[in-house]
Amino acid sequence: MTSPLRLGLAGLGTVGSATLSLLREHAETLTLRAGRPLVVTAVSARGRVKARAVSVEGLAWEDNPLDLPKRPDVDVVVELIGGASGVAPALAEATFAAGKDLVTANKALLAAKGAELAHRAEDAGRRLMFEAAVGGGIPLIKTLRESLAGNHVRSVQGILNGTCNYILTRMEAENLSFGVALEGAQAKGYAEADPTADIEGHDTAHKLSLLAALAFGTAPNLADVTIEGIQRVTPVDFLYAARLGYRIKLLGVAHLTDEGLEQRVGPCLVPLESPLARVDDVLNAAQIEGDAVGALTLIGRGAGGRPTASAVLADLVDLARGTTVLPFGVRVRDLRSLPSSPPDKRVGEWYMRLHVKDQPGVVAEVSAILRDEAISIESLLQHGRSETREVPVIITTHAVDEASLRRASRRIGQLSVVREEPFCLKIERPEDGA
Repeated sequence: MTSPLRLGLAGLGTVGSATLSLLREHAETLTLRAGRPLVVTAVSARGRVKARAVSVEGLAWEDNPLDLPKRPDVDVVVELIGGASGVAPALAEATFAAGKDLVTANKALLAAKGAELAHRAEDAGRRLMFEAAVGGGIPLIKTLRESLAGNHVRSVQGILNGTCNYILTRMEAENLSFGVALEGAQAKGYAEADPTADIEGHDTAHKLSLLAALAFGTAPNLADVTIEGIQRVTPVDFLYAARLGYRIKLLGVAHLTDEGLEQRVGPCLVPLESPLARVDDVLNAAQIEGDAVGALTLIGRGAGGRPTASAVLADLVDLARGTTVLPFGVRVRDLRSLPSSPPDKRVGEWYMRLHVKDQPGVVAEVSAILRDEAISIESLLQHGRSETREVPVIITTHAVDEASLRRASRRIGQLSVVREEPFCLKIERPEDGA
């Protein structure tokens, strides 16, 4: 029998435990597909005696994960610890220094140090694999890096965070406030006790930076991603979005413009006819536009132990077969340096929600500011009256540069008849990223 591929597994949380379980459950099938057995020989995690969903009996234990690459019975280190600082980057560096391959699901680490780690892997003649870092069980990395190698990718946009998608789905379906929907997500285990990384858009930004790097041949650059979370979305926004023919989704969007590479994360209005508009609950999806293939949409479970472990196993099978791929599709020295598209020069259509006093002349005051900023109104909606004499007014615009939109929003927010600065959402049509 061909010698096994021997694995050192760092991290036995949700994904690490699921990875160990799937390796055991599917051992026979994996051996057939990989051409050799995949065998975990050593593990490392916090708390050796901690109760776990999977047994580690019979496996060598390292209290310090940095000792895994040093073991002669470890060929590949599987890093499922997480985090952009501390143990995870040190383990990655130690793995390549020891002449071993690395498989990781750590999107934060790759977004921060992806090019540096890819360079270390190249210098050591080793492989860096990270299919599980974006989209859980959806094969987004392989699709961009390998399947679409014959395309010039025009755009990537997607729903990349299941927690936010679940919250927005529940808000819309049950007319819930953001806070109540978040509590529901936490109760079901879809949101962490501290959900900041998810609801403020940072998790999506990490993933988008990796997809953009693969799509456009650049190094990941998290600093160039503009980020907005979902905290200001209200039930009123879903009501008016539906009347206008849209749904609200937190999107990560990357595409090339005349000004440079645009990368942004934020809640957007998505037309009902878009495939992304039909992706609900904890599902993830990505829409990729290539010059040869046109639009591809991939939808599936983007988080959770077993879907993410499935992606880890896909990388391990590739390693066992001897498949050689460059982490970002080209050598690090050949990665392009593209300017970042300035947010103020981005052009698009917008949704604007105002909270105003219900009295004559309000619309005229608002319209005057929009006229001054050369912003053309596509639609204006106001329905009903309020006992508090305060009502929402919804405006959608024709295409306008973002600098003008933001100036107008600030000026409108300063009007005495407006209760707070307007809430603005980009209208993200499929052709916007093409």
